[in-house]
This record gives sequence, C-alpha cells and structure tokens, in this order.
Amino acid sequence: MAAVAGGCGASKESGTRVVASFYPLAFAAQALRDPSVHVENLTPPGAEPHDLEATPRDVRDVEDAELVLLMGEGFQPQLEDAAGSGKRVVRVLKGHAGEDPHVWLDPIRYTQIVTEVGHALHRPGAARRVVARLHALDRKYRRGLAHCTRRSFVTSHEAFGYLAQRYGLRQIAVTGLVPDTEPTPGALNDTIRAVRASGATTVFTEPLVSTRIADTVARETGTHTAVLDPLEGQPEHGGYFTVMRANLDELRKALGCR
Repeated sequence: MAAVAGGCGASKESGTRVVASFYPLAFAAQALRDPSVHVENLTPPGAEPHDLEATPRDVRDVEDAELVLLMGEGFQPQLEDAAGSGKRVVRVLKGHAGEDPHVWLDPIRYTQIVTEVGHALHRPGAARRVVARLHALDRKYRRGLAHCTRRSFVTSHEAFGYLAQRYGLRQIAVTGLVPDTEPTPGALNDTIRAVRASGATTVFTEPLVSTRIADTVARETGTHTAVLDPLEGQPEHGGYFTVMRANLDELRKALGCR
C-alpha cells in the first residue's frame, strides 16, 4: 500500500502506471493490482478532494499514465479537464443516477466501482475477491443496524446518503454535498430543529473538515460529537475495510443498536 499511502510519491519504475484522483479509487486499484502496476493517488494525505487544485505535476502525471481513474461528473473538475477522454480514462460515476458522488460509502454500490476498475486493469478474478469482501461487509452492516433505538444520524456534510438509504436510516446533514459549504443562518436553524426533533444524541464530524459548525449544532442541541469518516482521504490507520467497520461501530453507538 506504499504507493497509495504516499500520495504523490508513487514509484516511477517500469510497469503500468495508474493514477487515481483520490483515495477510494486508489484503494480499489491497489487492491486489484499485480506487482507490475504502480498506483498513484493524486490527492495528498490530509487534503480534501473536493477542494483539490491540480498542480502542473498532477497534469503531467495524468498525461503520462497508462490508466486514469476519476469519479467524473464534476467531482474534481481540474483533474477531469487535464485527463480529457479516451480509453485510458475511466470515469466511474458515468451511468450512476443522482448528484451525490459518495457511492463508495455504500458497499454494494462500491462493488460496481471495483468491478469496473478490475475490468480496466484486466484483473476480473481479483475484482471478484474484493467484491466478495464488500458483500460480507454489507451483511455485517445489515446485521449491525437491524435493531436500533433510533434511525436518524447527524453528519457534518451530506456524504452518507447512499449508506442511509441502503440500511433504512435517515441522514441529517449540517452542510450539503460539498463539505466546506457554509449554511445560511436559516438553514442552520432548520438543522438544529431537525436534530432536536430526531432525538439524535450524536453529531458526527469528519477528519478533513473543520468541526466548527458541527460543534455549534452539538452545543445548541445538547448532543455530543464523534467521528464518522467519509473516506475521502487516505486514512491515518488501516484502509477502506478497517474504516468502514469503525464507522459501523460508531453508528451503532449513536443509534442505540443492540
């Protein structure tokens, strides 16, 4: 996992060079690769992918890569413009309905991405093994969230809509799909009222975004804060499956699941 963990420090040795626009795509490619494939994550550790501005080096890396993995649909427009089009460019959101790009937080939707990346890397067998792990993760979520006191949870930005839909939950988001969008005073008051009405006990913050507004909501509603990681950046510890299991544990606590 050194190439992914190192962000832009991927190996320049001979072999197939794959660049991924941010962590969920880099993880998928890394999980499927063979030793001759070098995967580079263009979003550095600690950076918020929504805000990424392509550097000249990023543009060169995209132009030189044999395979470019992007979310598409304007998720990271500068990288999309640099990549252009063609068979070597894969935009995984193409064909997905809706404006929400956070498909990787639903294990079943993420299987589509893994399968597509596996096809692009000519590694269908490896993709099937990762897909099997994702189905096992889905079963763990279904069991873990089946019997809960509450069904609503509060997030700092609207990243967990697909996950909520998959498991019969309701997401109350402090901000919209882009995490640094400042809510208007009226919208913030509406959120505070919704949190109070829901009976939620927890407002979830996330690693790469300021907690200021979420802290305000927690203070005004008498709730506490905890971390729910939307996996938009390289995790400090573990990888996709580790973080998703930790997210499930946090949701179970917040929702009073048994």
